[in-house]
Amino acid sequence: MAENLDAEVIVVGGGPAGAATAWALARDGIDVLVLDRARFPRDKICAEYLSPEASRILADMGVLDEIERANPAHLAGMRVRAPNGLIADGEFASNHGFRGFRDRGLAMRRTILDEIVLRGARGVGARVLEETHVTDVHRNESRRVDGVMVRDADGRQRALRSRYVVGADGLRSVIGRRLGLTKTSRIWPRRIALVAHYHNVQGVGEMGEMHVDYDGYFGVVDVGGLMNVAVVVPLSRARKIADKTEFFEQWIAARPHLAERFQNAERITPVRATGPFASSTRRAWAPGAALVGDAADFFDPFTGEGIFAALRGGEILAPYIAEALFYQSDTDESRILAGYDRARKRQFGGKWKLERIVGTAIKYPWLLNNAAKVLSRRKDLADLLVGVAGDFIPPRLVLSPRFLFTLFISPAFRN
Repeated sequence: MAENLDAEVIVVGGGPAGAATAWALARDGIDVLVLDRARFPRDKICAEYLSPEASRILADMGVLDEIERANPAHLAGMRVRAPNGLIADGEFASNHGFRGFRDRGLAMRRTILDEIVLRGARGVGARVLEETHVTDVHRNESRRVDGVMVRDADGRQRALRSRYVVGADGLRSVIGRRLGLTKTSRIWPRRIALVAHYHNVQGVGEMGEMHVDYDGYFGVVDVGGLMNVAVVVPLSRARKIADKTEFFEQWIAARPHLAERFQNAERITPVRATGPFASSTRRAWAPGAALVGDAADFFDPFTGEGIFAALRGGEILAPYIAEALFYQSDTDESRILAGYDRARKRQFGGKWKLERIVGTAIKYPWLLNNAAKVLSRRKDLADLLVGVAGDFIPPRLVLSPRFLFTLFISPAFRN
């Protein structure tokens, strides 16, 4: 490594995407420096759900046993309640012929999960600087990214230099914005999530729950003794909210099927907001830099894909960065990193399509009501959809015109 470099690769963000990328690179002997503005353990607004396939990556990183010792909740599947009141239950373990790495998903606080996963990256040699706020990219005389500008906890500003920068800094990525890579959708529904944690919510079992209404949706999941509770509403309505806590509690209280479950519940964390969602990238790289996780793409939290996509994205990106470290020309670099874009599309492209279909069904509730009529009677189809959401069934099986017609259109022609 050249003397004027602070690391071969700087990873901005120490969450699952950054930690997984750093782990894969450091394991192969590459000098990696992870920067995060927080000090761990730190909280993160999130659904806090991990699909069955996320456990495979955590096992590869050598941290799954430690995560299990932290007593996460184990989820058998998902329950969806449509605006018409019909309920569909889908389970990961079913007779559809597919098996995930595990038969259950996990759910746990990000205060616990992220620290363990980042410790896994440290364990194979990645260095970590906490309380370090990245404010911009640093470019060389040819405008290629060759590091980042940071502000330390004491307010000191400086440049840190590297061969590559990985933006794993989330939904409002500084790296993505500074490079002009991220864009916000003007077509798809944009939503805001309000999230808090509760004790003593009644009736929460081993299924994650999503309750869709005509003006938003509600989610609740056990995250290891506490309940992660979320209300997600359109951005147009969120802009009118004067008091997040009052709006959140009134939204629940106005729905009898939810209100009765919160009669003895105690909120133990503040109501916090995140979003708007529906952001993506033209491409997930620029000369000297690449994006991963939510920084590269995030559509909507309904399917709970963020943590798996972050871990898997880091797993995908690392070998391309490792190869690009030895590029001989700009053409070589473009060829290598364009391969990363193609690999992302192969891995996530089907899910991106499904997420947009689900997002449209939420926007137009009659579509979701139609689907609930089918899924409440056809558990095999509900299990198939949940398996796709669980990342172990190919999305193409639920994206065929025949399946979509059966789900959304054919119920309109039945009594």
